Amino acid sequence: MTETWFLATLWLGLALIATLLSIWLRVATALSEIVVGTVAQLAIGALISSTILGVQEPWIKFLAGTGAIILTFLAGAELDPQVFKTKWKETTVLGMAGFAAPFLGCAAVAYYVLGWDVCASWLAGVALSTTSVAVVYAVMLETGLNTTIFGKTVLASCFINDLGTVLALGLIFAPFTVKTMIFVGGSIPVFIFLPYLTPWFFKKYGNRPSELETKFLLLCLFGLGALASWAESEAVLPAYLIGMVLAGTVGKDHVLIRRLRTVTFGLLTPFYFIRAGSFVSVPDLIASPAIFLILLAAKMATKMAAVYPVTKIYKNPTKEGIYTTLLMSTGLTFGSISALFGLSHRIINTAQYSFLIAAVVASAVIPTLIANAFFLPRYLLKGAAKRSL
Repeated sequence: MTETWFLATLWLGLALIATLLSIWLRVATALSEIVVGTVAQLAIGALISSTILGVQEPWIKFLAGTGAIILTFLAGAELDPQVFKTKWKETTVLGMAGFAAPFLGCAAVAYYVLGWDVCASWLAGVALSTTSVAVVYAVMLETGLNTTIFGKTVLASCFINDLGTVLALGLIFAPFTVKTMIFVGGSIPVFIFLPYLTPWFFKKYGNRPSELETKFLLLCLFGLGALASWAESEAVLPAYLIGMVLAGTVGKDHVLIRRLRTVTFGLLTPFYFIRAGSFVSVPDLIASPAIFLILLAAKMATKMAAVYPVTKIYKNPTKEGIYTTLLMSTGLTFGSISALFGLSHRIINTAQYSFLIAAVVASAVIPTLIANAFFLPRYLLKGAAKRSL
């Protein structure tokens, strides 16, 4: 056990460094954790050994996988059902446009321009079709736009965008077998009954120090995650859908969500993102920087070509339209999840994974900086402040 405790100390030390960097540089913690994982693997591998981080240790893989599952659930639970009901047409069109154009466009670029094989090209399309709910949500909280209809509409559009990504990942790369049918058949009743069972169960037995609510949610997430894995799909797929169906009940329990966030961001997701960053091959990026730039340009161009015209169809002012487009051009959580899925299942190789992760990380930073520096709709913040008085 001594080796395990030393390894845990090393990983949490890296997580603390990543958190401090995110505070100093004012970037998403997930972004800094990926970068720290990349640098740590490069530096420690050069000085000591490439296996010193123990990224293939079963307990590290379990904590990383659990972090991805709960983070995906929390993303789905953040959906505001009321805003979605009133703005469902706009959010659906924005979300599907934001998914479809980069999904098809980036897959075409990977296949025809970069010469990747068919499966790797589709995986690239999936990874670069995402919008980072984590980054967008953080921006909304920091600016105060999360209290406005505009901000909630953008967030709801991001959820639809990422739902398309999660479904594409599961449908394209999961084999259609009897196991798949059992997985789908077993999941549908759970999605139907959970919104009715959960609030009743929590009201009758919850609000106790034993944290029954957390145990119940983890039981559902692990159970359907195990079923998805058995069916050779991805465990994050049912997690995202469970979060969405419980957004109107569990999602409104801010105390419970805060407790889940504490465990997830404090312990679990650092293992996921640092591990994801450790697989990035810096020598491959240095050797072929043009591939990374082509993938990043493809994502940005296809997002802008699809999302901005939709904002004009729904008569958004120019500044709001550009701001929406830039925020929906970000990518991080599901992009890295998709890329790591492809690497783990040998759909892409280490070099391709490195290019995809680099493009995903860059898309989390560049559009956000441009949006907040030049296109932040401050007049909406003034209106929100007046309504709150």
